[in-house]
Amino acid sequence: MIIVVDTNIIVSGLIKPYSDAATILHLILIGRIKIAYDFRVLNEYEAILKRKKFNFHPQKIELIITQIKEEGIYIDAMPLKISLPDSDDDPFLEIAISGKINFLVTGNKKHFPKKFCKGIKILSPSEFLRELAV
Repeated sequence: MIIVVDTNIIVSGLIKPYSDAATILHLILIGRIKIAYDFRVLNEYEAILKRKKFNFHPQKIELIITQIKEEGIYIDAMPLKISLPDSDDDPFLEIAISGKINFLVTGNKKHFPKKFCKGIKILSPSEFLRELAV
């Protein structure tokens, strides 16, 4: 299965090891789920994970980034002609739409109004895990 993953899911998965976000991160790291990404998203993942306030181990960050690069699906995303409430989220939706990816998992569903999502399911981590179990 291929999904788009908002950065907050990766951060939450590392901060809260028994959370739904951590389960999703684990599924990514073992290759059960693949992340669709582009250079903008990969750069955001890396920049945010390296913030001093999180104090994540550099080897853990490298493992995650390497896994995404090697096992993920690179999408050459087309720009949207709209702007989401948080423009930093635009690349995630652009990847989902351009790559025809069915699911975008985020902790900020309100940042992705349905009217812009063109049928992409915007799911919280718990909603996605329920969908995965179906």
